[in-house]
Amino acid sequence: MSEFSHFSVLLNECIENLNIKPNGIYVDGTAGGAGHSSKIAERLDGGLLIPIDQDEDAIKVITERLAPYGDKVRIVRDNFSNIKNVLENLGIEKIDGLLLDLGVSSYQLDTAERGFSYMADAPLDMRMDNRAVRSAYTVVNEYSVDELKRIIYEFGEERFAPKIVSGIINARPVNTTGELVEIIKKSIPSFARKEEWSSVKRVFQAIRIEVNKELDVIAPTIEAAVNSMNAGGRIVIITFHSLEDRIVKQTFNTLASGCTCPKDFPVCVCGNKPKIKIITKKPILPSEDELAVNSRSKSAKLRVAERI
Repeated sequence: MSEFSHFSVLLNECIENLNIKPNGIYVDGTAGGAGHSSKIAERLDGGLLIPIDQDEDAIKVITERLAPYGDKVRIVRDNFSNIKNVLENLGIEKIDGLLLDLGVSSYQLDTAERGFSYMADAPLDMRMDNRAVRSAYTVVNEYSVDELKRIIYEFGEERFAPKIVSGIINARPVNTTGELVEIIKKSIPSFARKEEWSSVKRVFQAIRIEVNKELDVIAPTIEAAVNSMNAGGRIVIITFHSLEDRIVKQTFNTLASGCTCPKDFPVCVCGNKPKIKIITKKPILPSEDELAVNSRSKSAKLRVAERI
């Protein structure tokens, strides 16, 4: 296993916005290299941190790096979307904060054999949880033409999706990331060759999102966390692309508005009340200092909401 190096994006901003109480209960739903988790655990005195990650390698690192904090920490290998079950299994009714650092980790990108990166030739994998059945190989080689077009359009926002999908279908079976890269590049029209690596990046993003169902779990997780949160508790979420950020923003807005009645109704009949207030009207972005040491933080956006 290569060294699990991980820059904790927007670290100080996350910790500040969590408003950590020493005796509070906090969930780091994407604990990764334990950078954020370590800073939360440092601030606890009588409280509890629940780091969650679905990645086997991450769990090993989290266990090692958080060992000094002893019984302040309860580590769980799971997908953060199962937060309700995780809390029930631990006998916890309410939490005081949730942190999510969405997307793929630096370690996952840098470990070539995991198949996340288009910069190294490796088996088509991209599973964040190696217990999962569906891999990038499954998506690339078994999805229909229409399914492939849909995910590359929706999750990659790639305009040459039909040409790329045609190239994939004609080349099946596609076994490695290197083969997929070449197919994508050859599928880009000559007038757009300067953009070919951008297309590669977008297609890999789309396949990764599909493999791990990354977008499907965001809104339900936020809703579950809000329902399990004490008043004054904070939800702090880092996103790395517009699709994630849009879901977080829309979910926050829905939970903050309460009423779901059609706008032309003269009075509210649904009875829904606001559950959160939005702390960040605009997302918090990385500082120039952070960008100078971690270029991967460039697209990061941090949004914060508080339980009413």
